[in-house]
Amino acid sequence: MIQRIQTVYLILAFIATSVLMLFIPLWTLKTGDPFYFNQDPIYNIIVGLSTMLTILSIISYKKRQNQFVMNRLNIILNLILLGLFVYRSLNLSGETVNAVSEKGIGMFLPIVSIVLLVLANKAIKKDEDLVKSVDRLR
Repeated sequence: MIQRIQTVYLILAFIATSVLMLFIPLWTLKTGDPFYFNQDPIYNIIVGLSTMLTILSIISYKKRQNQFVMNRLNIILNLILLGLFVYRSLNLSGETVNAVSEKGIGMFLPIVSIVLLVLANKAIKKDEDLVKSVDRLR
């Protein structure tokens, strides 16, 4: 399981989706307080689903087709999450004379997760093609 490169990509996607989002703020509010994803219930639900799909995908390493489908669903969830982050950041009040709201690097963690999931899907497809070619030889 761990010797496969897609498992490494999935573990890195898990780290980017769940662990790093706990420590890296999405943006800083006018008051100077950092805003984390767990302060909004919608973000909590989407990140929780994405984390759950990543863990299920890691566990189901014997079922490559299911793993591929779960990764695609996870990519869609991360795109929705990224869209919500961008929408919310565009609706944040801009820079004024007295207060500045700063966008953080945490907003772009779903992009890292999407890239890692795409790489994992490519590796899964490569494994599936290899298994099919061996089956044809039998």
